[in-house]
Amino acid sequence: MALLIAGAFMVALGLFAGGVLVAAPLGLITGSVDATLWVLFPLLSILGFVLFVIGAKTAQIRGLSQFIAWALLALALASAAGLVLRAASLVVGETSTLPLWYVLVIAGFLGAVGAASASRGLDSPA
Repeated sequence: MALLIAGAFMVALGLFAGGVLVAAPLGLITGSVDATLWVLFPLLSILGFVLFVIGAKTAQIRGLSQFIAWALLALALASAAGLVLRAASLVVGETSTLPLWYVLVIAGFLGAVGAASASRGLDSPA
């Protein structure tokens, strides 16, 4: 049970780090992003999921997998929207768009893999 709770908390922190990486270049939060967030976003998301899987039952694993996949894909879409808004000068930011590109690639890849594996598990015969 402790691994399940710790894993879920780590996933939440990883997704929060990704959200900060998206929000900062769009001017939604003040300040800049630290290199620590760049490392912690994928690390906490993946490590937290592994810990959760170790301490969870099958139904819980499927539910968290789908939640993480959707959350990561939402972060990727928010990053893509932010890039379009910045490119169209509809949102003016003082920082680089590199964090948006980073989250787009990492979250898009991990979210797509998670969504594909979740749908593969649902499509396969029992």
